[in-house]
Amino acid sequence: MTALPLPQATPEDIGLSTARLARLGSALRAEIERGRVPGAVALVARRGRLALFESFGRRDPAHADPMAKDSIFRIYSMTKPVVSAAAMMLWEEGRFLLSDPIGKFLPELNQLKVALVRGAEIELVDAERPITIQDLLRHTSGLTYEFRGSGPVHKMYTAERIYSRNQSNADQVATLGKLPLLHQPGTHWEYSRSTDVLGRLIEVLSGATLGEYLQRRLFAPLGMIDTAFHVPAAEHGRLAEAFAKDPDTGAGVQLINVHDAPKFESGGGGLVSTAGDYARFLQMLLNRGSMDGMRFLSRKTVELMTSDHLGPITGAPDLLLPGYGFGLGFAVRLAPGISHVPGSVGQYFWGGLAGTTFWVDPAEDLFAVLLIQGPGQRDYFRTLFRDMVYAAFDD
Repeated sequence: MTALPLPQATPEDIGLSTARLARLGSALRAEIERGRVPGAVALVARRGRLALFESFGRRDPAHADPMAKDSIFRIYSMTKPVVSAAAMMLWEEGRFLLSDPIGKFLPELNQLKVALVRGAEIELVDAERPITIQDLLRHTSGLTYEFRGSGPVHKMYTAERIYSRNQSNADQVATLGKLPLLHQPGTHWEYSRSTDVLGRLIEVLSGATLGEYLQRRLFAPLGMIDTAFHVPAAEHGRLAEAFAKDPDTGAGVQLINVHDAPKFESGGGGLVSTAGDYARFLQMLLNRGSMDGMRFLSRKTVELMTSDHLGPITGAPDLLLPGYGFGLGFAVRLAPGISHVPGSVGQYFWGGLAGTTFWVDPAEDLFAVLLIQGPGQRDYFRTLFRDMVYAAFDD
């Protein structure tokens, strides 16, 4: 029997509706029966207790075994908030300032050039200011992802195999130091390998690998027993899988291999986890940095991380929803309206490439997690899930 990450409650005891949460389950089952995703795990918690923790469908479309609450998922970019929190634990120790240039600790990233793109050609100019650690946390570094476009800089990332799992974190930073930035630091919000660089910073400051540091400072103390950069052989039978082909487009689907320990521990997208494990992390944040009598972050640090750090800086509207800014590791809701999804001002969230998603709503003392492995279906399910959880409010 799967251990519960938090105490259970009847939904009505914490201001939610059993019948309305059942609608969410029915909607997920209907989508699974239609063949949109193999299965899912959904978790909703309010006031420190679970209102919903349920699994649906199959863990692996190639096998008959059902999805389980403790199934292990590739969470991709839901790694970013974890690594951002881990970095801020070092910040609380006085190991760096947010305004510090990253080159102070990673000299490979000194003297970077910026690419001015003119069609298929580029002109390299000096960066007007260094990348700061705040830039890395809020994605204003000028770095990018190779899959975020087809311009010259994106092609350089691909040619250099910047995504390779057969490199060390130090190797990747060394390669990034030889490539131009897509934007001047601090001028654009550009989703990027910034958090991978942050992971390398953690290694340099802690003297441990990223995985070792996360295990010691977050995973073990929080009881996140299945969160790591790979799935041990004994647990391979718990790993959730996607359809071999996208059900909407027919294109092949290939997720990262997490059966073996990678050389590259990606701070931006390499973790696997379970709904229960991630719920422990989110409850710690919702508790303003503490869990079970242990303090991980100061209340003021969590407030800083979940405040908007962009102001007038804009960019990537396909990822940063209207009505949202970005903090230190999370998108942050700025207005009660504007966005096409419900929520409260101060809500923060992020998701992962394969379809996983979470959000935390401090005003309502609530968080929710949905884990699926359906890259092409992620936007639809994220919206459906958020809509139906907020529709279940009963107070």
